[in-house]
Amino acid sequence: MTQAPIQSIPTTGSAQWQAKAELFDYRQAANPVRAGLTEPIPLRQWDPALHQSGPTAVLPLDLSSELGCSSPATSPGLAANFLRIEAGEGLKAAANATSLLFYVLQGSGSLKRAGTPQLGWSAGDLFVLPAGEPPLLTAEATSVLYWVHDGPLLSHLGVEASTARFEPTHYPAALLQRELDLLLADPSAARSNRLSLLLANSDLPQSRTVTHTLWAMLGVVPAGAIQPPHRHQSVALDLIIDCDPGCYSLVGTELDASGAIANPRRIDWQPGGAFITPPGYWHAHVNSSERISRLLPIQDSGLHTYLRSLDIRFSGGLQSNS
Repeated sequence: MTQAPIQSIPTTGSAQWQAKAELFDYRQAANPVRAGLTEPIPLRQWDPALHQSGPTAVLPLDLSSELGCSSPATSPGLAANFLRIEAGEGLKAAANATSLLFYVLQGSGSLKRAGTPQLGWSAGDLFVLPAGEPPLLTAEATSVLYWVHDGPLLSHLGVEASTARFEPTHYPAALLQRELDLLLADPSAARSNRLSLLLANSDLPQSRTVTHTLWAMLGVVPAGAIQPPHRHQSVALDLIIDCDPGCYSLVGTELDASGAIANPRRIDWQPGGAFITPPGYWHAHVNSSERISRLLPIQDSGLHTYLRSLDIRFSGGLQSNS
C-alpha cells in the first residue's frame, strides 16, 4: 500500500502555515521504522585493520548515508571513531557534543583543553569530557583510542552544546582492573547474566551512567562461558578490547521456547574490532577459548534512562560452555 498522505490540506486562509501539513492513516504510518522510510539501525562490524597502520587521523565508523543522518553517525544519536595518533603528533577531537568518551586501546599521551587540567593517559584508561573546547590529544607513543560522542543527537535536534553537565572524569586502567578482579572473585558472580563494571559519575546519581547521555560497561566473558541473551532499547557500539579466537556474539530479534536466540547471526570477535548491536536485539556472548575476554559496549542508555525507555530484559544467568 502506498504510504501517502490522506490528502493535502487546503491552503485557503493562512496558506504559509498550512503548506507543510499532512495527514496519514494511522494503520499505514504508526511504525515508520522500516526500510525505505526511517531506516533501521543495521548490524555492522569493523575490522581492527582500520586503525592498525596509517597516518594520524580520525577514522569514523560512519553510517550516516544509510541512516539518513546529517552528520557522521554510527547510530542516530551517537558517533564512534578510532583515533590513530603517531608518536610525537597530536590531533583535536572536535565535535558539537555534550558527551565525549575516550578509551585507550594502545599507546600513551596527554590531553590538553582550555579550562581543564592536563591529563596523562595510557593503555586501558577511559576518560569522559563534557561540552567545551575540542581537546588536543598528543601521543608519546603511537596510540589508538576509541572515541564515542553524542554529536548526531545534537545535529538532529538542531542545537549547539553549550553547558557542561558533568565534570571531566578519568577511570585509570589500574583502578578498572582492580575492581574487575574483585568482581571475578565474588562467588555470586557465577550467577550473573553479565560480569561487568558500569562506569558512573557522581554528578549523575540517579542514572548511574558515565555521562547524562552515554553508558559504558567494562565487561569480561570468562574462558568457557556463555553469557545468556539480554536486550535493551539502547544501541550498543561494542569495542572488543582483548580476546582469543573462539569468542563471539549471537544476535537476533526473537527467543525460542528454550530462551535461546532464534536464528541468530554470529559476530566473531577480533581484538581492537567493533560492531553494532541494534536496539531491541537479543544478544548473547560466548567464549569457547581458554582465556578470559574483555569488551567495552558504549550505549545511549544515559538518555534512555532519563526518558524511562531503556526496557532491559534478561533470559538467564551465566552458563558453562562445556
